[in-house]
Amino acid sequence: MPIDIASLAGWIPALIFPLATAMQLATILRRKSADGVSITAWSLFALANVSLYAYLGKYAEPQAILSGLGTAALNLAIVIAAWRFRAVSLDRRV
Repeated sequence: MPIDIASLAGWIPALIFPLATAMQLATILRRKSADGVSITAWSLFALANVSLYAYLGKYAEPQAILSGLGTAALNLAIVIAAWRFRAVSLDRRV
């Protein structure tokens, strides 16, 4: 059984993108602070990931789902957490 290099290469972003994004989310939640986190950038990352998933057209492939939709969902979780902890941070300053 030959190794499909393209399929194997597809697993790299399918694992790294969600993992890296989850690490940022974990940092925000652990610190209970979104200082230095750009809500605009993470929102654009979510849009780009959904767009890339749609562009690829490989809707049933787990690599595309994880790297596109999975990462986009985590991007949005970062946006929500950043809004939440920014509001808390602003309340403390007042």
